[in-house]
Amino acid sequence: MRLRAVVRAAAIAFVASASIAALAAHPIWAETPAAGVAAGESVTAPVPGDSAAATADAPGTPPDYVAEVRANFTPENRGYSAKRVSLEFIDPLYVLIAVLLLLFSGISARMRDIAHRIGSNRYVRVLVCLTLFSIVWYILTFPLSWFRGFALEHQYNLSNQNFGAWFVDEMKGLGLGVLFLGVVPIGALGYWVIAKSPRRWWLWLAVVLSPVLVMGVLLQPLVIDPVFNKFTPLKDKRLERKILDLAEKAGIPGRRVFEVDRSAQTKKINAYVSGFGASQRIVLWDTTLKGMNEDEILFVMGHEMGHYVLGHIWKGILFSVGLMVLLFYLSHLFTGWAIARFGGRWGFTALPDVASMPLILGTITLVSFVAQPMTNSFSRAVEHEADQFGLEVTQLSDAGARAFIKLGAQNKSNPEPNPLVKAFVYTHPPLIERIRYALAYHPWTEGKPNAKFHGGK
Repeated sequence: MRLRAVVRAAAIAFVASASIAALAAHPIWAETPAAGVAAGESVTAPVPGDSAAATADAPGTPPDYVAEVRANFTPENRGYSAKRVSLEFIDPLYVLIAVLLLLFSGISARMRDIAHRIGSNRYVRVLVCLTLFSIVWYILTFPLSWFRGFALEHQYNLSNQNFGAWFVDEMKGLGLGVLFLGVVPIGALGYWVIAKSPRRWWLWLAVVLSPVLVMGVLLQPLVIDPVFNKFTPLKDKRLERKILDLAEKAGIPGRRVFEVDRSAQTKKINAYVSGFGASQRIVLWDTTLKGMNEDEILFVMGHEMGHYVLGHIWKGILFSVGLMVLLFYLSHLFTGWAIARFGGRWGFTALPDVASMPLILGTITLVSFVAQPMTNSFSRAVEHEADQFGLEVTQLSDAGARAFIKLGAQNKSNPEPNPLVKAFVYTHPPLIERIRYALAYHPWTEGKPNAKFHGGK
């Protein structure tokens, strides 16, 4: 579940240029130990975690999956993991430097002046300023985005995109950000709340953005995701039947199972559940269908069904709303001090001035980073619950362990991170923890009751 993306998108919804496409999706694996999209193995690589291969030299001997994972953590994988983790700590610092540049150089104030010359009402001014800010911000942060999303992935042979295709996706995200935050208009609504309640805006803004968060979750699979990829009903009808039978066992009404052409962008594998009500769906990446065995896919589906049955999307939304109140309150305190201290040099003396966009973004980035251990802890907890449900509903412990190995093999993340990295970076339990749990947890063989799955046939 990409909870941190949910919180951050909601928190900066009226100033950021990022798309709300990542709202409240629940992938079984985070792209890096940090980012919250998918990761896994190249479909052209040898398949690690294959139990038959693991026992070929000693038939009848249970495979040592933990040793296999440690052996797979090669110097190349260590290099990739170290760079991805470093980026997670560099990113907020980079953002703050870019924010200070916009403020102290007067660029933010000049963008505000342009917006004021073009329009006289708040909506037009915020839309113009947001558009200018989004473009300037993208240019300033492009080196980091390019290195993280394109150069590094190509360096380690994890991407299928050429630069042109990657850049087109970047422009789509930029356009969606302006559309949803400016045109809709979330940005103008945010500044209206700040202007109307300068002392309590932190509370009322969280209240106002709560339905926006819900709408984002609802619309993501219908409006946002199809902009980047093609979604089609699962072509393998035999597998679809097994997945639907598993859903019936889990007590889930008939849900649509889709496959998506993520091989257009990546060699990684993943699956996720998103949306709710009529928009809820389970999605398998086409790379997952090629790179996993059937029993492994069924375990992955059991994990995703766990998110639905255990209400993780709604729990994530409620947690995010509560966290927004805290983050906005801390931002209120910091922005008030910063404007009193430096506002004269920045060209504005009150937060409702649209020239404050970089200040709000920088402040939210800072307090969100400080809150990451809390949000990541919540995310790891619900991911563990989904693992538990997936094991109980499928009773496929070995397949679950093999699925985790495949999901993490080409992810190249550290399977045993130190506590600091785990706290600040990992949205999912580390790989070895998940494998050990999958192999050790089997109450159905011990005459014990299940902890999460209580129905079934």
